[in-house]
Amino acid sequence: MGSAGVHIVCVGLGVLGLIGIIVCCTLPQWKVTSFTGSNIVTAQRSQEGLWMTCVVQSTGQQQCKNFESMLVLPSDLQAARAMTIIACMISSLSILILFCGADFTTCIQNEEAKPKISLVAGVGLLLAGLLVIIPVSWSANVTVRKFNNPLSTGTPNMELGACVFVGWAAGILLLLAGGLLCCFSRPKSGGSGGTAKYYSNSATAPNKNYV
Repeated sequence: MGSAGVHIVCVGLGVLGLIGIIVCCTLPQWKVTSFTGSNIVTAQRSQEGLWMTCVVQSTGQQQCKNFESMLVLPSDLQAARAMTIIACMISSLSILILFCGADFTTCIQNEEAKPKISLVAGVGLLLAGLLVIIPVSWSANVTVRKFNNPLSTGTPNMELGACVFVGWAAGILLLLAGGLLCCFSRPKSGGSGGTAKYYSNSATAPNKNYV
């Protein structure tokens, strides 16, 4: 596959990863109610996200409430807010840089600068992927520990929501795109100064015949 094809694939993977980050950041489905135990009440279902908590009735009616203060939120939720927003910004900027420096576009005419620009975009996508996977894994770890804690019997257990799996998928796509760019966007070496030509004085000097 040529470099232009690799850049097209990486742009597609980056866009899909960016969409996944936006879905994780907006939808309140990081934690959902787990219907386990002897007393199963399915009349309503609770959902928690980065910005709000929602209650979905069995009739389909949904009521949401924003978190009032950021200072009372747990540390994993505060870190998830910051990291997902930063990841969204970095991935958007990296995709824009990649699109400008890709081989299938003519935004930049300098062929020697395009691999360097693509390499910068690849590093940005790698960083964005890590910034997504870390908070999602942290939140999943906290949810699983609370679920398996036998002492937490006062409140209904919460399990992993859909946004956790979407976040993992988005992070993997961004890491894959960044890895491909870092492998296939190496600066070209050699250039026009790779070979040198030597001329002898006898070859360049004109032949003069004297009578």
